[in-house]
Amino acid sequence: MTAFQARTRLAAGILVCGALAATAIAQTNVKDAPAAIRKLIDCRKLPDDHARLACYDTAIDEFTQALTKGDVVAVDKAQVATVKRQAFGFSLPSLTIFDRGDKQASAPLTNISGVVESAYLQGGNAWVVVLADGGGTWLQTDVTEHIVRDPKKGSKVEIRKAAMGTFFMNVDGQRALRAKRVE
Repeated sequence: MTAFQARTRLAAGILVCGALAATAIAQTNVKDAPAAIRKLIDCRKLPDDHARLACYDTAIDEFTQALTKGDVVAVDKAQVATVKRQAFGFSLPSLTIFDRGDKQASAPLTNISGVVESAYLQGGNAWVVVLADGGGTWLQTDVTEHIVRDPKKGSKVEIRKAAMGTFFMNVDGQRALRAKRVE
């Protein structure tokens, strides 16, 4: 492969990256985008092919440096889903940054399913349930409700949003208990 062919392929790759970044940013406000991404988008405005390629070369170098230093962070849908699951039950308005792009992927979580890692009674009447896989620690808040089978390691749990910021926790399909995320 000649140097010209290699440079042409690199330029094509850069153009694709720039187009993808531009598409993602077009769904949001470009003015809110990090400077490194705005520079990539601005390269599209150049009418001359050589100037545009030089602009992309410079902008992609700056973007790569920003990624390396942590000034810009890139996440994919799977990472967003993981963070949303880990944060389920907490009120964190700063997570709205993940509500961009694909409407289905950015929809707020209304429930999670998991498996009990451990469970114990606190104060003799409130269950504390620790979920495996980053589902958090949940505390039963309505101590007047009781379940027939105690939660134990491996029990299946579903937690869903209820009214006014509260949550219901079902353990092994039993009656729902009110609960809140404590950890």
